[in-house]
Amino acid sequence: MLDAPHPRPLTSRIFWLAGAYNVFGMLLFSQLFMNPLLALTDPAVFSWLGQVAIVLWGLAYWAVAKSYHQVPLLVAVFALEKLVYVLAWGRWLLDKAQTLPAIASESPLTALFFSMYGAGDLLFGLFFAWTALHSGKAR
Repeated sequence: MLDAPHPRPLTSRIFWLAGAYNVFGMLLFSQLFMNPLLALTDPAVFSWLGQVAIVLWGLAYWAVAKSYHQVPLLVAVFALEKLVYVLAWGRWLLDKAQTLPAIASESPLTALFFSMYGAGDLLFGLFFAWTALHSGKAR
């Protein structure tokens, strides 16, 4: 079997960016896991354990930033994981978007989070899917 191609620097940087989106985004919007409104607003996705899991996913993206080309199936799992969050976000918006003004009156930061988090997940999910497909072909 041929060796996998070397990682592309731009692709590796996007893995680092995806990790930062998860790690620093969750730490910011959860206010270091001290914002109870995230869990109250969507307990199925943003319980304390769910918030920790999001940070762990971000760490996983960082862990493969320079070796993603060797693990295309894992990168495909990342794409599926992002799809789950995009679908959860879309469902939340369909069911609860009308609550955003009330959330904003209590915590503008939390309202901002719920109004936009899935858009970033969509972009990174598409990136992971593209990378998995292209890395898999190279093998």
